[in-house]
Amino acid sequence: MSNSKTISAKLPTKWGDFTIHSLEKFSDDKEHIALVMGDLTEQEPVLVRIHSECLTGDAFSSLRCDCGPQLDAAMQKIAEEKRGVIVYLRQEGRGIGLINKIKAYALQDDGLDTVEANINLGFKADQRNFKVAADMLKHLNVNKVSLMTNNPRKVAALEAANIEVVERVPLKFGRNPHNESYLLTKHGKLGHLLDDND
Repeated sequence: MSNSKTISAKLPTKWGDFTIHSLEKFSDDKEHIALVMGDLTEQEPVLVRIHSECLTGDAFSSLRCDCGPQLDAAMQKIAEEKRGVIVYLRQEGRGIGLINKIKAYALQDDGLDTVEANINLGFKADQRNFKVAADMLKHLNVNKVSLMTNNPRKVAALEAANIEVVERVPLKFGRNPHNESYLLTKHGKLGHLLDDND
């Protein structure tokens, strides 16, 4: 990472003007990016969302998951704060890739839940590696964050990389009748904090 070259460009969005950053290479050879708004050199914690790529939710507004609404909500919160980072990880389908994700969808159509489907295809329930997100944040000189997440694994990954998580900001958006069982599985089997009491 230390020898990686940052490539940056302006990215106007419906939420405001961001700067998009990429690095020429990562340890996993995927093209991850970060969207940045505001001055990251201030000492106050940076509002951060680590978001895993979800083509169906982010681009096609799928109701099978809550990904698209979470991404929109995170960008809106950053725009309101006028400062923050979206780390966008190319880890589709909790790390199994787009085609395998569609295979998992087909298995879910036949009655398996999202965890059972991934395991049935020979994968772990969640194959994502959040170390690359910590690497990106460190490259941006972000060492203290308010993390927008419902997933304790993301908090643990940043803390393991010596990035201080001063606050976990719940991001409970996008619940609907089509993804109710999916969210219950994320809560019950993957430990996501989705209850009203969390």
